[in-house]
Parts: sequence; structure tokens; C-alpha cells
Amino acid sequence: MGSSQADKAASHERIIKAAAASIRRDGIDALGVSDLMSEAGLTHGGFYRHFRSRDELVEEAVDAALAHGARRAEAASNIGGTPAITAIIDGYLSPLHRDKPETGCAVAALPAEIARSSARARQSYARQVRRYLDLLVALGPSTDHDAERDEAQLILSALVGAISMARAVDDPELSDEILQRTAHALHRRDPRD
Repeated sequence: MGSSQADKAASHERIIKAAAASIRRDGIDALGVSDLMSEAGLTHGGFYRHFRSRDELVEEAVDAALAHGARRAEAASNIGGTPAITAIIDGYLSPLHRDKPETGCAVAALPAEIARSSARARQSYARQVRRYLDLLVALGPSTDHDAERDEAQLILSALVGAISMARAVDDPELSDEILQRTAHALHRRDPRD
């Protein structure tokens, strides 16, 4: 790859990274091209060398945001079994994840917006939800696939719902309580009962 192509690829990656963080933090509708290009250290005019439209940028940024959020869960899954599920729950329901949505899980940050977004964004979102579910199923102790799938659905729904509510409430104590009690309830569960 030539120097100009390498520079263009690096610039493209900076734009996508900044856009992915922005949409996780502020939402898709708040993504402004001018501010984004400035944040990426580029001029507004350079935008169209990388994207045909804002919609194309959004689609790539959603893909990147979803993939980024999955890396932590996949890393935790390497522990294996119940310790991996514990690490995923504790990391997901942490104050750091709540307070830094720009570096966190896009599955929790974007569901309402993705539901009203393009078919590609919805497909990317569904693909990431399936990846999380498959990861959780694989970590389960049972050989009963249906029971593990039920458990995975419960865990993922509780994680996404709790972090979303904890971010939305205006009471810091209630926010902390949502995270702590949901984590506690998930740690106490025994799907074999």
C-alpha cells in the first residue's frame, strides 16, 4: 500500500473510531460531521474522500462500536465457565461501564436508535446480540442447549437493561443500587433449580 493510501486508511480508521465513540456516548442523531472531522484531526471537506454520505459513516461506525464492545466480553470468556460469566457480569455492571458509554457496549447504548435505523445497522446489532448469546451459552455448565439459551437471554437482557437504567436515572444512589442488585441477583441465580 502506498503512503497516500496508508494515510487515507489511517485517517478513515480515526474517523470511524471517533464516530463509534460519539454514537455510543451521544447517540446517532447527535453525530455531526463537522465536529467529528475536527475530533479526528481532519477538515470537514475531507469527509467525502472517505464516505459517500453520513448514512454510510453511521453504518460503519455502528459496526465498529458493536465490535469494540464485544472485545471485553470475548476476552473475559477466555477464563471459561462460571468465572468467565462472573467477570462479564462484574465488568458490564461496573460504574466505569456506566460512566463511560463511549468506550462501552453499543448493544446497551443504542437499542432504541438502532430500532429506528437502517436495515444494515439492525442486522449488525442482531449479529452482535447473537454473538453475545452464543458466548454465554458456550460458558454455561449444562449440556441442555435450550436451557443454556434461556439463561443466556436472561443474563444479556438483565445486563443491557440494568446498565441502560443506571445511565438514565438522575439519582446516583439509585443508579449504583441498580448495578449492584442486578449483579447480585445474577450471581445468585442457579439455572438448574
